[in-house]
Amino acid sequence: MFDARIRPLIDPPLARAGRRLAAAGVTADGLTLAGFGVGMLATAAIAAGWFAAGFVLIAINRLVDGLDGPVARATTASDRGGFLDIVLDFGFYGAIPLAFAIADPAANALAAAALLTAFYVNGAAFLAFAVMAEKRGLATEAQGRKSLYYVAGLAEGTETVAVFLAMAAFPGWFPVLAWGFAALTAVSAAARIVIGAARLKAPPAGERADR
Repeated sequence: MFDARIRPLIDPPLARAGRRLAAAGVTADGLTLAGFGVGMLATAAIAAGWFAAGFVLIAINRLVDGLDGPVARATTASDRGGFLDIVLDFGFYGAIPLAFAIADPAANALAAAALLTAFYVNGAAFLAFAVMAEKRGLATEAQGRKSLYYVAGLAEGTETVAVFLAMAAFPGWFPVLAWGFAALTAVSAAARIVIGAARLKAPPAGERADR
């Protein structure tokens, strides 16, 4: 929901930092892998009950994740880099709720399961539309320059990071935050399904509709 509004503010400084890192020999794939490694450390910290460390590591993970794209554009962007970025992001997003479930199964497991289910459906709508959009040659930069075109939603990267940080800052509130964000993500998924289906209603020019 807020990604498109934040992009004009954060893209220029990220682009400058990306150019400097690229000039220093840092690679985009290296940053993607390093960011994922930090995210897994955040997962381990939260699962162990070290929530303050998890908070810091989540913040570092997102900062590094914000830099791999600018570094790629300052050098040579690749499909492999975009693929790794998307897959590892989804891995990170799934691992954080799991970590809270491990930290306190009795209090957190059901809320974590609900959030992961909402993430699953939302991710399916996100990626399925991206595949069809690529097939039709659709593109947008509303959320910044991305490797794929997707339908914007209520629950995007900015909201997810904010909720994860809130969970780490106030771990006792995890069930409330998780249930609330699961509901928001479910609404976002439903909207993406409806909007995506509407945009893809007509078959591409010269092609027969098929499934």
